[in-house]
Amino acid sequence: MTDYAIGDIQGCYDRLLDVLDKVDFSPSRDRLWVAGDIINRGPSSLETLRYVRNLGSSAVVVLGNHDLHLLAVALGGHSVKKKDTLHDILDAPDHGDLLNWLLQQHICVHDNERNFVMAHAGLPHIWSVDKGVALARELEAILRGPDAADYFRQMYGNYPECWRDDLQGMDRWRMITNYFTRMRFIAEDGTLELATKESAGHSPEGYAPWFRYPRTDDVRVIFGHWAALEGETGSDRFIGLDTGCVWGGKLTVMNLDTGERIHCDC
Repeated sequence: MTDYAIGDIQGCYDRLLDVLDKVDFSPSRDRLWVAGDIINRGPSSLETLRYVRNLGSSAVVVLGNHDLHLLAVALGGHSVKKKDTLHDILDAPDHGDLLNWLLQQHICVHDNERNFVMAHAGLPHIWSVDKGVALARELEAILRGPDAADYFRQMYGNYPECWRDDLQGMDRWRMITNYFTRMRFIAEDGTLELATKESAGHSPEGYAPWFRYPRTDDVRVIFGHWAALEGETGSDRFIGLDTGCVWGGKLTVMNLDTGERIHCDC
């Protein structure tokens, strides 16, 4: 069995099949770790979501901001944005099953044997692995519980800007969401700057890319979300797999045991 991790697919179904064909991926023997943003902005969100869902136990999935956006539209009453490509999912006869499947997926996963964490935007330096995983489980329980619709109604927003252990309710859950699915630039005290989307060299004053801060552990972090990095973090510990497929870049898979990266031009 070979385990592969893949960056943001974003509805690029044909390119997904192309890159998996390059590694001779077979769900009967291999496993695919999906770093979030399965859908949206690409041409085939429905086909992509169905494909990943149908992998069953051969897929390990964390949710990205676009996946949460679909749930916020469907369950929280938010509007579809101009550039969204979500109507095929919302109009599909099996949309209820697909949404329920998304709600069962993770926010963060930890592979203790390989010593890595996977989360869509990464793991902030202010959290240990154990704390990050515990907070992810807390948020996952909200998504799967009776308060899910209320959460999605209030999910959007840039406040609070910084984590505090005494945060409660929606402020706490929104903060966890923003670290795991929207983070790029962060201050030393954990304050998020969510407006800037450029590459790592364009840090706003007082902020740096989240992966530039030292950690007290040696965990590797696999993430997507930041296409402007083009997969380059300058560190073997922080593995960026969003290489901008939906923007005409590449779709990248990585062999989790060898570290080999395989690309498909988009």
